[in-house]
Amino acid sequence: MQNRTNIAAAWALGLAIIAPLPAQAQADSGAKPDRVLLVVSGHGVDGGKTRPGFEMDELSQAYAVFADNGLTVDIASPKGGVVVADRFDPKKSFNSRFAADPVASGKLGATLTLASVRDQKYAAVFVVGGKGAMFDLPVDTDLKALLAQTYDAGGVISAVCHGPAALMNVPMKDGRSLIAGRAVTGFSNEEELLFGKGWIAAFPVLLEDGLRGAGARFSEAPMMLNHVVTDGRIVTGQNPYSTFATAEAVVRALGRKVAPRETLAEERSIALIGRVLAGDAVQARAELAANPAQYDVPLVAMWGFYRAKTPGADRAMLEKAVAVMEIAQPHFAEPQLVTAIAEARGKLTPGQ
Repeated sequence: MQNRTNIAAAWALGLAIIAPLPAQAQADSGAKPDRVLLVVSGHGVDGGKTRPGFEMDELSQAYAVFADNGLTVDIASPKGGVVVADRFDPKKSFNSRFAADPVASGKLGATLTLASVRDQKYAAVFVVGGKGAMFDLPVDTDLKALLAQTYDAGGVISAVCHGPAALMNVPMKDGRSLIAGRAVTGFSNEEELLFGKGWIAAFPVLLEDGLRGAGARFSEAPMMLNHVVTDGRIVTGQNPYSTFATAEAVVRALGRKVAPRETLAEERSIALIGRVLAGDAVQARAELAANPAQYDVPLVAMWGFYRAKTPGADRAMLEKAVAVMEIAQPHFAEPQLVTAIAEARGKLTPGQ
């Protein structure tokens, strides 16, 4: 489980099948569809090996939610044109859906420049995450102007995972930061130390620290669980597994009823983990055993594995990690999972 490639493979998600994206959906009210801008980093090179870029999973999920809810979507990056995502699984349902849609893939293949849209009126701006967002988005003056103007005009400002880095230093007319005193979330220090070790030395600041330094009131859920914070017209999501919920919170902030959609296996799995942490391990185990095909069992197992590896994990954290791994173990034939459970239990044994 130490091998990052194997870990990434184990975390392959997106088992549900979703219908093709509509070229242009109609708003529920029959009014002219509002426009939403998705912002992605242009920092990436070589699939994130040389320089990190944006997260394709987050882009495709957000695009699907907005399109399905009657919103017209544009995609922009600092310099426009072709942008490079970090490595991703093209077979995930939301990614394959995006790739199969010529309008969606065409917009990503020729992103707008932020300079060209800085004076446009958008109902919402949604900043996609990925570690590349830590490098080029926080210093882009066109993006700062667009975010400030959109908010002043009554629009919704939103971001997920590392995307909130773009919100750290956005000056408003009164001289205050956009997020000063506002409740936000983003990729936490705990998550960064577990999953971002390859790049955090190059970050100007850890995202959580930067958001707190900008005067925001930061909150977080346990690592990689769904967590969305809405503070008026500012909507932020903690990590990739918060993307669907973050985009749907934006739809609600725009005064729209969220269109129903099929829940994915990864979402059910993240919710299942949350229930174990809340003390409902017995029922969670029963539900997983009753229909394991409805869940991403490797995801559940790997969550427990990483939680047990958290630096400074206390007894309560280790107990929860073991509980999560143990509900997955009967459905995940992985010897290393057995070893991880034994190691965690050893730490819980008095005198170890």
